[in-house]
Amino acid sequence: MKRTATSYRYLALFVLPALAVYVLFSVYPLISSVFLSFFDSDDKAAGQQFIGFDNYVYLFTNPTTSERFWNALGNNVEFFLIHLLVELPIGLLMAALLTSGVLRKSTGAYRTLLFIPATLSVVIVGFIWRLLISPLWGVVDFPLLGNELTALPTISLMSVWQYIGIPMIFLYTALLAIPHDILEAAKIDGARGWTTFWKIKFPLIAPQFGLIVILTYIWTFNGFDIIYALNGSAPGPNYSTDILGTLFYRTFFGSSGQVANLDLGATVATVIFFIILVVTAVYFFVLQRRLKTYEL
Repeated sequence: MKRTATSYRYLALFVLPALAVYVLFSVYPLISSVFLSFFDSDDKAAGQQFIGFDNYVYLFTNPTTSERFWNALGNNVEFFLIHLLVELPIGLLMAALLTSGVLRKSTGAYRTLLFIPATLSVVIVGFIWRLLISPLWGVVDFPLLGNELTALPTISLMSVWQYIGIPMIFLYTALLAIPHDILEAAKIDGARGWTTFWKIKFPLIAPQFGLIVILTYIWTFNGFDIIYALNGSAPGPNYSTDILGTLFYRTFFGSSGQVANLDLGATVATVIFFIILVVTAVYFFVLQRRLKTYEL
């Protein structure tokens, strides 16, 4: 269809409001953060002074800040891996069960029950789980949140419990979209449940599964809320639950005895942005292209 000047004007009319909101609330803060990371604004009288990469050098070489950064990055990787290895397989299993016909008329009820936790406030989820695992009146005698080895896995599993409905519903809809004639052909050829799922269904939903993996990566590396709701901005014990989001908050706004440093906070935010950007770009340019051959 040939586009006319009028159609372009209508297109701009509908796109510009959303584009303006996106630029104002996403692009502008991001550019401002990157810009701020190259300046020193501690001296109010002298104003902002350009210092190049000094904030980055300080972040990675100062004994205290570098220790906190690498600790937070390591914890963030663990936070992501727990979601990847627990949340996604269970979500896939639940989606496979819901589409297998085993649950029959109860499919709608199970689907709703599994998705309800994702609609709850993080504060409420944290409060409920803190009561449940309290050594004083909960069901566990061991202080799971008070031990350095168990605190982060415990919080990660709470987060998995809350958000397991999201990958489940994505994969559920992907499995429903598989054409029945393909499954019927596999059945005629003698394929059964397990073989049909791994040889037919999973390759067909691999692009969606890969997209959920990268979305989980982005979400966990932007994570902040459940850690802050449970342990505050200096997540203990001994920073064992500190992730990049809480490190940024503590550095930028100042909290738990740490003085606010806007420039260093912007530096942390910029580093987080590039950690997410690089991995996401590699995924889309390397892996997602190969998965396109299996699109439905």
